[in-house]
Parts: sequence; structure tokens; C-alpha cells
Amino acid sequence: MSGKLRLLISESYDPWFNLAVEECIFRQMPADQRVLFLWRNDNTVVIGRAQNPWKECNTRKMDEDGVKLARRSSGGGAVFHDLGNTCFTFMAGKPEYNKTISTQIILDGLLKAGINATASGRNDLVVPQDDGERKVSGSAYKETKDRGFHHGTLLINANLSRLANYLNPDPKKLQAKGITSVRSRVANLIELQPNITHEKLCETITESFFEYYGERVEAEIISPQKLPDLPGFEETFTKQSSWEWNFGQAPAFSHLLDNRFKWGGVELHFDIERGNVIRSQIYTDSLDPAPLEALSEMLVGQRYTPESLKALIEQLTQRYPNNKIELNELQEWLVTAIA
Repeated sequence: MSGKLRLLISESYDPWFNLAVEECIFRQMPADQRVLFLWRNDNTVVIGRAQNPWKECNTRKMDEDGVKLARRSSGGGAVFHDLGNTCFTFMAGKPEYNKTISTQIILDGLLKAGINATASGRNDLVVPQDDGERKVSGSAYKETKDRGFHHGTLLINANLSRLANYLNPDPKKLQAKGITSVRSRVANLIELQPNITHEKLCETITESFFEYYGERVEAEIISPQKLPDLPGFEETFTKQSSWEWNFGQAPAFSHLLDNRFKWGGVELHFDIERGNVIRSQIYTDSLDPAPLEALSEMLVGQRYTPESLKALIEQLTQRYPNNKIELNELQEWLVTAIA
């Protein structure tokens, strides 16, 4: 097994950077290498490859608070990351890749830090509490023909109230496909071990990693200023940070909106594919439906974003100045309703 381990520790808190590093290393690593990558993200909601951000997240609240959305290439549900989370990634070639091994390395690392956790279900680690088990870690996986990876998060001292802010979407009448997150009762490791830190946990997980494979290597400390040789990184980062990947990759869905104004009722039906409106229908009992009918036509082909709607309605206000008050009220409602 000599010379086959690799340990990387990121100093960046940017989810798009860290996920791009992960993807590049996974794609380029020799099939006989075993990699441990430790990292943290700040102010981020990370969603699974097959998830719909409008269904899973409070995207309006995220935008207001400057919280990034990052779509990973693995499956699983939505999670909120701040600096109270430690993220880990194990990578190995097949046939040696085995998520049971990487899970055990994490459990051994937790034990070295004074925390007795167990594996539960398909992808969770839990700890006992007086009121029952609490989840402290969730994982997701990705496999190709000749390699696989297992990555996940450990809750050390995460702000759990912020987690609730962003992972509880505003009620929307969405008929959405895709994977829905399963919410679990969670706990921070600091509740069990007050002296636990990100640095301490990285140290104990690394020690478990070395002990399991009987080999030690120097850690590669990486950041945007200290990037290892990763061919194609720039293109991968561009994709990872793009609206097309993070929002536009959402499964197709429909959205029904309705509201009543003093000047009439409005009901809108959107069909969304790859983050773009492919069909739009508007029903109204307004005495002057022409601006709304025009809006319905203009929406097709547009991005499903508050900014797109706002720009379209501003154009309509120029075309229908006599309807300015009604259109302003419509704009105020819509940009909030679809966020």
C-alpha cells in the first residue's frame, strides 16, 4: 500500500471551490489511490444532484442573507453549512472502494475525540441523548465504473436555528419531481464534548485514516492561492458556480400561483424545465386583461427568477402606462412568490 495515500485540507470556505476541487481530484486520481479531503463551507445550502432548490430551500431568505446555493454531483438531501460543520470526502478506486470502511474511519476518529457514535440507516451517524438518538452526520455517495467517493458533514457547533431558516421553504403550490430531503432530529458534537473543534476533529479523523492503511503522508494544504495541479479546474469551478448548474439543473416542475387584488384575481400556471419557463398560462377576471396576457407570452423562454419577472413587468409598464399601479402590485407579489 506504500505511497498510495493522499491527504488534502482546504483553507477555503467557498462551496463552489471545494466541490470543484473534489470533482477534479476524483476524476483524475489514479485508480489505486486512497484520498481523504477535509474542508468547510460557510453560509451555504448544499443540495443533492436530483433536488429542486425551490422545493427544498427558502431561496428568498437565502438571497436576502447572502447564502450560497451549491449543487453537488452526488445524491441525497439538502444540508446547511456554516463554519460549525466539518466536511469529509473519502475516495478510492474499485474494487477497494467501500463506504463501510470510510464510515468506520469516521467513527474511529470520533471515538478518538471522545465521542461514541454509531452508524444508523443508510447514511447517518447518530449519538445517544436523553430524549433518544440524534443525528450528527449525514453522507452521500457517488460511483463510477472504476472508483467511488463517500462525502458527508459532521455537526460540531453549527447554528441550528439558521439551518431551520433556509431548509424550510416558503409554502408553494409546486408539483415538483426530484428527491425530497428527509428531516432528522440533529445535535451538535459540542453538546457531548465541549472542547471539540474542527481542527481537533480533522486531527483525529486523519489519525484514523493513517492507522487503517498503515501509512502516513504530509497534508496538502489548499486554497485558491495554493491550488494543487488540477487540469480542468477552472472549467469545473465555472460549472460548479453557475446558475445553470445550481438552479437550472433542477428536475422539471410546475408552479401554480394565485392572488386576489382590488382590481381582480390572478392565477398563473408555470411549467419549468432546466430553470426556464417553457409554458405559461394566466387567468384573470380583471377588466383589462391585455397586460397579463402579454406577460404570459413574454415569460416563455425566460429564467424562473425574480429578476427576470421584475424586468418583464417593467417592460410592460412602459407599454401599458395606464396600468402602472396594477402592474406594480403584480410585480411586488410575484418577485416574492417565486423566490
